[in-house]
Amino acid sequence: MDPQRPERGPEEGPREPWEAGTFEHSDLRRALAEAATAPEPREVPALLCRACVKHLDITGASVSLSGGHGLRALWWSSDAVAGQLAEAQYTLGDGPCQSALNLVAPVLANDLGQGPDAERWPVFAQRAVELGVRAVFSLPLGSEALAIGTLDLYRSTPGPLSGRDMSFAFPVGDAITLALLRLQTDESSDGRGARDYESSWLGAAEQEHSEVYYATGMLMVQLQVGAEYALSRLRAYAFAEGRTVTEVARDVIERRVTFDE
Repeated sequence: MDPQRPERGPEEGPREPWEAGTFEHSDLRRALAEAATAPEPREVPALLCRACVKHLDITGASVSLSGGHGLRALWWSSDAVAGQLAEAQYTLGDGPCQSALNLVAPVLANDLGQGPDAERWPVFAQRAVELGVRAVFSLPLGSEALAIGTLDLYRSTPGPLSGRDMSFAFPVGDAITLALLRLQTDESSDGRGARDYESSWLGAAEQEHSEVYYATGMLMVQLQVGAEYALSRLRAYAFAEGRTVTEVARDVIERRVTFDE
C-alpha cells in the first residue's frame, strides 16, 4: 500500500481528487481547491482548463462531451484553435479524442506532423498541422467503463507530456468528471425530475448539435439508409467542402444542400 495514501473505509465516501496523495505542485492543489469552491458549478471545467493552460507546457485546452451515436458537443475551449480542433475531430469522427472515447483510456499524440501519430489519424493530423497544432493529449472523462467526454490539451510544438505535466493533468481530468457528474445530479434532483432530459448538462450540450440529428434523419429518408451511413455521408461532404459538419447540417435542414446516391 502507498504510505501516502491511507486506506479509506467505504463509509467515508469517494476520495476527492486533491486528497489522492502528495502532489508535486502546490499549483495543482490551489487550482483544485479554487474549483471546489467556485460559486457556479458550470464554471468548474473552465477554471480547471485555464489552470492547465497556465501551469502546463501546452498551448490550449478544451472539454468536449459525448452524446452517443457519434455526436459530440464542445463544452468549453481556451481559444479559437482549441475549438476548431474539437470541431475537426467531431466532423471527421476521428482523432485522439475519439480514440480516447472509444478506448476509455488516455491517448497521447506526441507528433502529428510525422511518424506513428500522423499515420494513425492521417486526415485529422493534416488538419491539425494546418491549424498550427503538433501534439494533442486527450484524457477521457467518466468511469473506467464509460467515457462521457474528453479533456483535450494541445501544443503548437511536438513532444510528449512530461511526468510533471501528467501528474497535474490527470487529477484535473478526475476533478472535471466529478464536477460534471455533480452538476448532472444537482440539476436532475432540483424538483424537475431525473427524466427531465433537457435539464441535464448532457441534454443541454447535445442541443448545441441538434442540427446534426435532424440533418442525419433527413438524409436517412432521402437516401433510404441507416443513421451511421447518413452521418458518414454528412461528414464526408463537410470535409470535402472544407466546412464543419454542423454548418453543412444547417444547410441540409434549410434544403440548401441535398444528397442523392
